[in-house]
Amino acid sequence: MGLLEAIILTIISASTPLLLAAAGELVVERAGVLNLGVEGMMIMGAACGFAGAYFTSSTFVGAACGALAGVGLAATFGALTLGLAVNQVAAGLALTIFGIGLSGLIGAGFVGERIAAAPVLALPLLTSLPFAGRILFGQNAFVYLTVALVIGIWWFLYRTRAGLILRAIGDNPISAHALGYPVLKIRMLAVLFGGACAGIAGAYLPLAYTPFFVPGMTAGRGWIALALVVFASWRPGRVVAGAYLFGAVSILQLYAQGAGLAIPSQLMSSLPYLATIVVLVVISRARSSGGSAAPASLGLVFVPDR
Repeated sequence: MGLLEAIILTIISASTPLLLAAAGELVVERAGVLNLGVEGMMIMGAACGFAGAYFTSSTFVGAACGALAGVGLAATFGALTLGLAVNQVAAGLALTIFGIGLSGLIGAGFVGERIAAAPVLALPLLTSLPFAGRILFGQNAFVYLTVALVIGIWWFLYRTRAGLILRAIGDNPISAHALGYPVLKIRMLAVLFGGACAGIAGAYLPLAYTPFFVPGMTAGRGWIALALVVFASWRPGRVVAGAYLFGAVSILQLYAQGAGLAIPSQLMSSLPYLATIVVLVVISRARSSGGSAAPASLGLVFVPDR
């Protein structure tokens, strides 16, 4: 039971940044915008989040700095793709390259430094419960924020008029514009929200997962988050299942190596990314057969009539 509890705790820790980033990107893509810069926003969130926490000794300030870094890059992406009608794929890839380079510059002075990890919730009676106590009542604030965020996104998309408008814009921005809805404004707000989520997801890594900063510490998590949105068919509930599935794959390969299984470590380390490729292939086949649930105008540039 102790080993199982440890495995579940590490899976939750590994899945949280994936779920945070994927939840934000889901809202962005539901609005019809394809932002491939999640990896760049995450690594910028990691660098700025660590810097903020290092100078203030506050996890909250570090998370806020990470969110602002993500919003800053997202605003740049939105200005290019929504304001200047630049190709979204090219802008997203450029954003990732720019974020990786700038984060290395910002974080160069913090390599080797350590900070106190984010505190965990500790309820005297509930946290001490056998097995489920630490799993349910012994997590840090990032985990509970992520759960609340996914629930809020589901409620927003499927239980509010604003969510219906956002989904309509993702499917047919021309009709939404004809009805008088500010398509570009709503899309920009969705992009900024996705940037904030990606920034917090990146800040989670040095603030809670490993209390130090190293260049490139996101290690492709932004790309996995993008694949998760597709894997989940753009539905919040499935994003949760996919995030914990991918988190389990990445963690179980570490336990398998520790157990001395006669499997090459390089193969085990590649499992999360192999799973990502398999998911993308399956979704592509579904799309070619007409079974895709993607927003109809995803990635398409919209320029309103003037």
